[in-house]
Amino acid sequence: MTRSLTSAERVLQELRDLILGAELAPGSRLGEVELADRLGVSRTPVREALTRLAAEGLVEIVANRGARVATWTVAELEGVFDLRASLEPQLTGFAVPNATPLDTAELQELAERMVEVGSPGPRQDLDALVPLNRAFHDRLIALAEHPTLATALAAAIHPPIVRRNFHAYDEASLRRSLGHHLEIVAAVRAGDPAWAQAVMTAHISNARAVMVRAATAQTTLHARKEEAS
Repeated sequence: MTRSLTSAERVLQELRDLILGAELAPGSRLGEVELADRLGVSRTPVREALTRLAAEGLVEIVANRGARVATWTVAELEGVFDLRASLEPQLTGFAVPNATPLDTAELQELAERMVEVGSPGPRQDLDALVPLNRAFHDRLIALAEHPTLATALAAAIHPPIVRRNFHAYDEASLRRSLGHHLEIVAAVRAGDPAWAQAVMTAHISNARAVMVRAATAQTTLHARKEEAS
């Protein structure tokens, strides 16, 4: 039996869909009163949702200025993914010889759990996929034991524009991404750094294509709305 969504969860889901669907364009002001009226709720669940969306990188909250939809450009996205593609595969390769059987088992468990919650179907939970994905990538980075590259990667991927948001993925891209995690574990288990690096490179390329496509579509839609207004 599927449980009903709480008011806060429903508002979070609806606002996320409005942002990702470009109905709330980048840079748009997100007034609590206006959103509460639009969604038929009080300001409290709206405030909670905006805080959650800020943590996801979809909303920017500035003191004394309120909340706005996060803004980014296609060029910014491409630049950040270029940096990520040059750093994360290296770290993945460094992680392979350091991974113990227990480490590999933990990575396998995370990869399998991601397939379980992320695969299309009635049980799909894309919000639950985000922390699992983060834990998987963070585990590889920790195993690499290369703080200089890890710090550089953190600086490259911390901006909101590269937040890993699986709502932007189509079914084929999502299945590809989930499969990459399993194959990376296979490469770690085989003790093959080159294989692990190659799969991570493909994994990042897949994410880049998805996010650039979504950003391009959002920018185009926003421009059309501006022309029509």
